Amino acid sequence: MPAKKKPAKKMPKKKPAAAMGPVRLPAIAEDRLTAEQRSLMSAIASGPRGTFKMSGPFFCYLHAPAFGELAQKLGAYCRFGTSIAPRLTEFAILATAHMWKAHYEWAAHEPEALKEGVEPRVIEVIKHRKPTAGLDETDATVIELGRQIFRDHKVTPEIFAKAKALFGPNKLVELVMLMGNYASTAALLTAVDMQLHPGQKPLLPIP
Repeated sequence: MPAKKKPAKKMPKKKPAAAMGPVRLPAIAEDRLTAEQRSLMSAIASGPRGTFKMSGPFFCYLHAPAFGELAQKLGAYCRFGTSIAPRLTEFAILATAHMWKAHYEWAAHEPEALKEGVEPRVIEVIKHRKPTAGLDETDATVIELGRQIFRDHKVTPEIFAKAKALFGPNKLVELVMLMGNYASTAALLTAVDMQLHPGQKPLLPIP
């Protein structure tokens, strides 16, 4: 008689990847989400970002969904709706993230900056706080503007005049508000001690 076939070995079901949340805010079980929280998640996923991640600022917004709805709209406008080109937008976000030592924000936006055409050598100037001499005038001005706003808490007449000449009043206001918006996000991520995803290496050389 032919040998009986052994029953196929059942493969264990893969567990879904754990949601990445900060240490200082409690996780939210899916079956405990309120209608307001679900609405916020849907608004973020259906907007220009195209997805909702249970990590970073979006996770934090779920704990204050009314605020989160306003914040995500402003954030989406700052990143996707201004007259600032995508390359310069991502560049300005990196300049802000570095000044705040915001590992999560930097890790999220360095790849985006590279996609939008920010050269690695320029990113290195921001990352290692190198002098801006030798950079394109626009890039150098954005870096210096960010350094003065967040480090010195004042902007010299020279840098302001240069930025105004390069961008014009409208785009300059948009640029500063973009940087301010990402500074507020960095402040939130710092307060809740948001961690990088498991296995993700920090891209900033800052403890």
